Amino acid sequence: MADIEEHRFPCGTCGSDFRYDPKAAALTCDHCGNVDPIGNSSDPIRELDFRRAIEEKLPAEEIEETRVAGCPNCGAQIEFDADTHSTECPFCATPVVTDTGNHRHLKPKGLLPFGLDEGAARGAMTNWLGSLWFAPNGLKAYARKGRKMNGIYVPYWTFDADTASRYSGQRGTHYYETRTVIRDGKRQQIRVRKTRWRRVRGRVARWFDDVLVLASRSLPKRFTDALEPWDLSELRPYNPEYLAGFRAEGYTVELIDGYQEARDYMHQVILRDIRFDIGGDEQRIDDVDTSVKDVTFKHILLPVWLAAYKYRGKTFRFVVNGRTGRVQGERPYSFWKIFFAVLFGLILAGCIGYLIALNQGQVQFPSQF
Repeated sequence: MADIEEHRFPCGTCGSDFRYDPKAAALTCDHCGNVDPIGNSSDPIRELDFRRAIEEKLPAEEIEETRVAGCPNCGAQIEFDADTHSTECPFCATPVVTDTGNHRHLKPKGLLPFGLDEGAARGAMTNWLGSLWFAPNGLKAYARKGRKMNGIYVPYWTFDADTASRYSGQRGTHYYETRTVIRDGKRQQIRVRKTRWRRVRGRVARWFDDVLVLASRSLPKRFTDALEPWDLSELRPYNPEYLAGFRAEGYTVELIDGYQEARDYMHQVILRDIRFDIGGDEQRIDDVDTSVKDVTFKHILLPVWLAAYKYRGKTFRFVVNGRTGRVQGERPYSFWKIFFAVLFGLILAGCIGYLIALNQGQVQFPSQF
């Protein structure tokens, strides 16, 4: 059984815990100011064989065990160090007690280090909230009070695969016929578009590289998808020093389920390739037979700043791409802002209508005696 990694790194000068500083791209001690660079490996990030993983034939060194807490509300699996026993779930602000034990899982092979610190992430979130016309002022003020944001490494799978597809379908070519019709008692010539279909067969092939699949169910997928693109070319070999001062979520989407989602994505891309290969003005795809080989994968961690606020009994979650500052979240609405906006719109429309009618002489004033 693998040792439990606590992701704590003592400062060589004062003994306090280091944290990873995105600005310095190094370990920094907040107590004494000591800075310790992280040694970057020049080794490439190695993909793992998908079939061997499914058959549980991967080497033991590819497996690790971490101490986790399971959120009773959203199901997030959050890693904790040995001294933490209770906290608040960073994904939904629910109180969590670390009572779910250890999590045995595939080790991460790579990660993207945080590029934005908490201040930059908060600024991005505040600007995003400020751009929402109908967000409650109370929530905006609450978010600006400086409540701590959580830096979370979110788990993902990436898949590579070599695909070859045979297809049968039909190519549609448009042509036009001229017809005579009678409109308003007059004979007119019109052009009618028709489509001539011809059966076709063919092959397409595509190599898929780093198909990205979210390995977490803690956040709505529409949030995380909207944080893309991720600069995966900047992935670093996994080094726990990058996690100092941050948390990492354990994956809850198993490898086989992640692969099925990747295959669904691949299938849509293959259909697009087939339509392009068929050509013509329209395409019909009748049958597709795809062979997939050389499937490899890796488990990676991507950086997200997360804020979860309980406001008037409801939880609002905001996520910030820890590299680019792109923001997504649950859009809150203020009833009164919408009410007054609608009321103002009605008044404005009434005034404009009155002025138009007045200009056209349709408004008559009572005669004065």
